[in-house]
Amino acid sequence: MSKVLYESNGHVCLAFTDLVDDTHGAAVQSNQFLVVDHGHAALIDPGGQMTYSELYMTISRYFPPKQLDYVLASHADPDIVASVGRWLTASDSRVLISEVWARFLPHFCQSGKTAGRIVPIPDTGVVVPLGKSSITAVPAHFLHSEGNFQFYDPVSKILFSGDLGASMTSSDEAGGEVTDFDAHAARMLGFHRRYMSGNRACRLWAAMARTLDIQWIVPQHGPSFRGREMVARFINWVDQLQCGLDLIDASHYRVPTQVLG
Repeated sequence: MSKVLYESNGHVCLAFTDLVDDTHGAAVQSNQFLVVDHGHAALIDPGGQMTYSELYMTISRYFPPKQLDYVLASHADPDIVASVGRWLTASDSRVLISEVWARFLPHFCQSGKTAGRIVPIPDTGVVVPLGKSSITAVPAHFLHSEGNFQFYDPVSKILFSGDLGASMTSSDEAGGEVTDFDAHAARMLGFHRRYMSGNRACRLWAAMARTLDIQWIVPQHGPSFRGREMVARFINWVDQLQCGLDLIDASHYRVPTQVLG
């Protein structure tokens, strides 16, 4: 299913939420995104091999995939960018990813396929020109990856937040929006406690996020947070989150005795 998040004056943002078959719980549901501005386009977090064929066909209804300018990867997890080799074959795009992961990305590709086409993003982030507008690669390091970026679209005022804000839901739910924050926070908690590094990174991110004009936070898994009130509630929640290293103790570092059955 494709969902139009924004469309006005030659600028379109699309979300694709149901391309992973999560019926039997064998794979994690994931969202993919396309931003088009005046004949130029960026594909954000295109996913793994199981998303590629249908995503390619679905995008073709809105934009010629061959003409993609960029593939933007928040980090290097398989559900984020394992299909990158196929996108490099199918299009003339360049791939932008943290400089931490730039030399790892070719492991998803055939030898020689990435020559001159991977653009490392410095830790400080970068503004990426797109048509008559731009997309900002916003630092979100250690939330959860060591080198991690979110992508902010200043036209739609959407922050594509990667794994921050993610929840393990079904494809049916992922296309929706959070309406009861407290109930949804309970569903996010387990994922964030395990996958985010610690409260220091959370607080630094929250302080930065409050300087952006965000009307919609759209994560890579699960439903989104729309409207300034909901966005503010999410940022405040992250600001106070205890996770990762905050929760580690000696019980997590014991020599195992259980024998694999």
